[in-house]
Amino acid sequence: MKLLSKSLTSFVATGIVAMGIAASAFAEDDWLRSAPDFALTDQAGVTHTLDQYKDDAFIVLYVQGVGCPIARIALPSYRDVRDDFQDKEVSFLMFNSNIQDSPKRIAREADEFGIDFPVLKDEGQQLAKALGVERTAEVFVINPRTKEVMYRGPINDQLGYETQRNHANEHFLKDALTTVLAGGTVNIEDIPDSKGCLVAIFDT
Repeated sequence: MKLLSKSLTSFVATGIVAMGIAASAFAEDDWLRSAPDFALTDQAGVTHTLDQYKDDAFIVLYVQGVGCPIARIALPSYRDVRDDFQDKEVSFLMFNSNIQDSPKRIAREADEFGIDFPVLKDEGQQLAKALGVERTAEVFVINPRTKEVMYRGPINDQLGYETQRNHANEHFLKDALTTVLAGGTVNIEDIPDSKGCLVAIFDT
């Protein structure tokens, strides 16, 4: 296995520990397996609703968090998938459910790290709770008409908590999109857990 530089690996591991990690796998019964209707505002002040994407084949949602090293490092991989599928009626978004991340902080992060996706601020964590979000850098493929979650998991197998490959061997998100666009289904239970920083979900 080819690894990134020791200094980068150390930075990622240290940053993740500092942010907190959800180490256990998500419980199958802890999420709705469908997206709720939402009206969420992005870092530019634009409001997005699920209904406005009903003419898309699918939408992809990426869990973003300010200051999370894995969320930052996974950004080029997410951009690569968008570049491959954006002309196939697939829209790519991010959302942030961290209580501590204000829209202003999200906008600064987007400017600093070249995040060229809408980052929806999940006020009240309604989206995170419905999807059972536990960590950043996880992605969800959603049918905007049925609201069904077609895929949940990592973008690929490049990033881990202690070792990072220079190149991915498995391209889970690309494979999932190829499958669902062809009318197939993805067995989510066969997908490995995502790696990322803990998203603290609060009861209301």
